[in-house]
Amino acid sequence: MSEYGVFPFGEPVKPVVQEDRSAKRVFILGVYASAVHARWVDQNDGTKVMALAVASEPYIFWRGEGAADIIERIDIPQELGKLVPASERLNGPSGRSLDNDYLLPLGLRREDVWLSDIYPFSRMNDGQKAAIEREYLPEVDEYDLPVPTVVPAPKGGPGEDRREELWREFVESQAEIIVLLGDRPIEWFLSDLIDDYQRLSDFGNSPDTYGRLHEVQFRGKVFSLLPVVHPRQASRLGASSADWSDLHLAWKNDVAGNLI
Repeated sequence: MSEYGVFPFGEPVKPVVQEDRSAKRVFILGVYASAVHARWVDQNDGTKVMALAVASEPYIFWRGEGAADIIERIDIPQELGKLVPASERLNGPSGRSLDNDYLLPLGLRREDVWLSDIYPFSRMNDGQKAAIEREYLPEVDEYDLPVPTVVPAPKGGPGEDRREELWREFVESQAEIIVLLGDRPIEWFLSDLIDDYQRLSDFGNSPDTYGRLHEVQFRGKVFSLLPVVHPRQASRLGASSADWSDLHLAWKNDVAGNLI
């Protein structure tokens, strides 16, 4: 049993962290790890759940490749149908956005950056919770299925111990720039270090101020902050703000290439 929880159909929730621990130019901080999503269909090929999180992403900011192989390894009683990959746009969108909307415009490769999340394991949002309660839990007793124990999506920051872990991880990375992906890394990590900033808009929300470097000092270390929108905004994934998306698009085209 994983200490981080269990997905529907039994895959353990695993921590997803930076594997290459060599020195990097840039440290990028997101919110929480994603998951591999399957479409659950019944024996008549009718869709029970369009996108059910069934496994941890295989690496941090996963791009979505290999989803079918991961899903194929998950056992499901024949009477309950089968699992097939969810829509391509639902597996790895944040990883693809990281490459296309941040790294490429900045002239960076994955090898140049250290990736981290405030919460380094998958969480369950309200949509997943509703789908599990509607379709999965009624089958648990009859088919002896594992009870899902994925932790709900966070409503607040991780606490002092985790913030200290993240600071030590940043120091270990030897990076001189922290890229903050959206409001949550600012509110739940940065604001505890530097109380001048609570949200992305505190750094500016105009074409002349968005996505600039801000030099700061903490515990004797001088480094730069690069606050930008979350990938959801950058790639217009689901509910997003058109204003922030437009700001990021202008930044990609006109600003990013000259920053670092």
